[in-house]
Amino acid sequence: MTAEASGGRLARLLEAGTFAVTGEVVPPRSGDAGAVTDQARELVGYVDAVNVTDNPAASPHMSPLAGVRFVAAAGLEPTVQLVCRDRNALALTGDLMGGWALGARNLLVLAGDPLVVGDHPDAKAVFDVGPDEVVALARRMRDEGTTLSGAEIVEPPRYLIGVADAPLSDPYDPTKLEAKIAAGADFVMTQIAFDVEALAAWVETMRARGLFERAKVLIGLTPLRSVKQARFMNEKLYGVSVPASTVQALEDAGNDAREVGLGLTVDIAKALRKLDGVAGLHLMGLGQEDLVRAVIEETGLFPRPTA
Repeated sequence: MTAEASGGRLARLLEAGTFAVTGEVVPPRSGDAGAVTDQARELVGYVDAVNVTDNPAASPHMSPLAGVRFVAAAGLEPTVQLVCRDRNALALTGDLMGGWALGARNLLVLAGDPLVVGDHPDAKAVFDVGPDEVVALARRMRDEGTTLSGAEIVEPPRYLIGVADAPLSDPYDPTKLEAKIAAGADFVMTQIAFDVEALAAWVETMRARGLFERAKVLIGLTPLRSVKQARFMNEKLYGVSVPASTVQALEDAGNDAREVGLGLTVDIAKALRKLDGVAGLHLMGLGQEDLVRAVIEETGLFPRPTA
């Protein structure tokens, strides 16, 4: 996809081969826009675009479309997340048009966390269409200007289309990612990756399969703050592996774990940046935007280029 087709900052930077940095904003469980605005403002000038999450952990939060509106107003380019779990094809089509109208220029298509992990385990999952089909729908709307029914769209949304992947999951099936790309995805955002050695092996495997010629890949990372956080991610987050040496370093740090964790995260970010073919980092602050800014600064990724 060309930068001209998408019209977004992230698309232009990726097209130019600039190493990109993206962030994340989590809309609150509230009708108050202030939390979204505050998160976004802390990342202005530090990231090239910011994901607006969609009912993360299968629990209700402010709509990502509302979040898009406030992120754009704060001066950041929004990437709207849309999960298949909560919408049928009709609702997804409407939200794709609405998200573009509100300022989103990038789309991240997700299946959504299982309902059993959230606070509405008895809710009904929709999955009228899966991620591959939503990617194809967004591509059709952008490139052909029509809905699934064939109806013409006036001023169709022109998203840079993204999908997620968990490269360090065990077992890992590369054909799932390849199907998403074949459906029309332009970029990939991975699950959090702390194990640089394991990720480097994945990069080489996927390079041989032609991944990096077909899509831009941004590696997920979050600042480490404590040994408790590291152990939680190892035990609870699908596809996340924190090396034992990293866990031990955080434990040995005691009260200095936050500072030590920042240093470890910066080292990981620098190593990920050197992996040939990796197009950028996706930094998830989990409420610690000051640490995200510090990682970006200390990794040499600040200031961000103008585009």
